[in-house]
Amino acid sequence: MLDPARLKALAHPMRRLMLRHLSMHGPATSTTLGELLDAKTGTTSYHLRQLEKAGFIEEIPERSTGRERWWRRTQALRDIRLPTPDRLAPEDRLVLDEFHRTNLAEDRELFERLPAAYLRDPRWVKTSRGLGRMTPEEFDEFFEAYVALLMKYNRPAEDAPPDARPMFIRMFALPADDE
Repeated sequence: MLDPARLKALAHPMRRLMLRHLSMHGPATSTTLGELLDAKTGTTSYHLRQLEKAGFIEEIPERSTGRERWWRRTQALRDIRLPTPDRLAPEDRLVLDEFHRTNLAEDRELFERLPAAYLRDPRWVKTSRGLGRMTPEEFDEFFEAYVALLMKYNRPAEDAPPDARPMFIRMFALPADDE
């Protein structure tokens, strides 16, 4: 279960964009991320340190030289479980709310891109809608099976076949590299 400090690291929109870039494109420097996100290097450096402190990224020492530090996504914690509100202090519930708002804004943006992505190449866009009647135990089982399936196909860019594409998956899926 994600602790409040780690949750806070993921609740910031710029950090989410940085993690997305590192996940999709591999290692980058603070300068590279700053140029991509139209942010000052000091700002991106600060956010990278927060992500490192939370364990989501790590420096690549053999690639870093002098002031140029290279960062990569860690392989740990691809399956992030949120704490329930009753297990959080009142001040940490605000962080959970912000985390949900940030996720929802990101999902809305992806959902709005779906029709254009489908027109470009329908082979790479899938949607699924359904209705199921489940007990709480069955719903837990369904969710665990879904996460296990996602984890089965989640691999770093360097381990993926040449024709593999990063995919956003939210019970709808579209290419992540069309940005």
